[in-house]
This record gives sequence, structure tokens and C-alpha cells, in this order.
Amino acid sequence: MGKLAFILNFILAVFPSDTTENRRHVHVIHKGKKRSKTHRGNTVAKLWIERNGEKCIEVDWSNLTAQENADIISAIDKNWETINRQIDKVFACDKVTIITLNK
Repeated sequence: MGKLAFILNFILAVFPSDTTENRRHVHVIHKGKKRSKTHRGNTVAKLWIERNGEKCIEVDWSNLTAQENADIISAIDKNWETINRQIDKVFACDKVTIITLNK
């Protein structure tokens, strides 16, 4: 797993298998206290962040509250280029320094 950023009590991450997906996306993982695992493991949401290379942030699925989704979407929107650079580093197997995003 490639950890990209912290936002609130969550980690934004990508997985090695994500390189084969047709759209870029991030997985949202709850950090700190353990939540009950779903069929998707510890991941609590998946958000698409682009369509055809252009910014397009959409919730694919989520177990989060509407406010948590809105806060994460806002942070991704404000930091979209930085998050994409982080993803590029992960997929290139470069060292990634996890950043902290403000909502």
C-alpha cells in the first residue's frame, strides 16, 4: 500500500494493483482506532479523482458520513495536483513522504 496523505482521522492511499484501473482513485483508510472490518478490509471509502486525465472527484463507494465525505472531497480538490504527484511517486516505486492535508 502506498500511503499518500493524512486528512482528519484518515489515510489516503493507493495499492499496487491500482495501476491497472481505468481511472485514478484513492482509498480512504481509518487511522488510529480500529473500526470493524468490512468485506473491503480496513478501507472505508474509494474516491475517483479523475476522468480522462481531468479533475473529476466522485465517491465510488463509502461507509463514511456525508460530512466526512465532503471534508475529504474538499481536501482532495484543494490538493489535487499534489495528490497526483504522490500517486506518480508510488507507481514509480519512489520514496513518498506522507503529507498532511487540511480540509
